[in-house]
Amino acid sequence: MERGGCVYIMTNNRCTVLYTGVTSDLQSRMYEHQHKIHPNGFTNKYKVNRLVYYRFFPNIEETISEEKRLKGGSRHQKIRLIEELNPNWDDLYEKEVKLW
Repeated sequence: MERGGCVYIMTNNRCTVLYTGVTSDLQSRMYEHQHKIHPNGFTNKYKVNRLVYYRFFPNIEETISEEKRLKGGSRHQKIRLIEELNPNWDDLYEKEVKLW
């Protein structure tokens, strides 16, 4: 059985920094970001701690392909994508993922 994955975008409290990532376990990955498990990582360095977008895919190949597409796109495209799903830039980890 193939395992799916998730592409996600996080930001800092002022919404000035965007981070795009991929994972097969979003809840565990958010825990790592929230608890600064990787102290020298990008999200810790730039205080990126709010999940503002995520999307699941049925297999990891699709997930990685979408992550590459998003990373290759402009900041404007990422903002538009976030605002289609989450116009107020709410922390979706607090509202949704944490409750799973």
